[in-house]
Amino acid sequence: MSNFNIPNSLSMIRIGAAPVLVLMLLSPDETMSVASAIVFSAVCVTDWLDGYLARRRGAITPLGKFLDPLADKILITTALIMLIPLGRVPAWLIALMIGREISVTGLRAIASDMGVVIAASRLGKYKTAAQIAAIVPLMIHYPFFGFDFHLAGSVLLIVALGLAIWSGVDYFIAFLRRC
Repeated sequence: MSNFNIPNSLSMIRIGAAPVLVLMLLSPDETMSVASAIVFSAVCVTDWLDGYLARRRGAITPLGKFLDPLADKILITTALIMLIPLGRVPAWLIALMIGREISVTGLRAIASDMGVVIAASRLGKYKTAAQIAAIVPLMIHYPFFGFDFHLAGSVLLIVALGLAIWSGVDYFIAFLRRC
């Protein structure tokens, strides 16, 4: 099976979108904030689409298994980091989220070396969905139509942090049970 397929190409698009978002968020006026949120949302849809296509077409590859979660982590952590200097998210919260990502990735690598596969959990998928749901309104930031996007994003980010911690603990418990 070729590594050059549509699902892997979609993962590469997500990776390539990260520097585009960096550039867009360097000018955080209202128009660019909304545009950044639209680009981020559109690119996040490819996460679902690449998994769907890979399963449906039988195009699951070792490269795809590597690229898909890597693309998610690059895109999401880039967006979260870029929101720090804009004053839209607290640095300590983002440090905890990124620390969780590094810890779980390292844990899964150690387990893999031991011949143990720790698959992505449902909680981890919920965490990713909550992060995306938080990032979009935090990128928009400005109030529109009487809706406080920043407040909504901040509340969703706290939910995402809770899920990040919960799912991280869950991965470590799964590791200890299997090893």
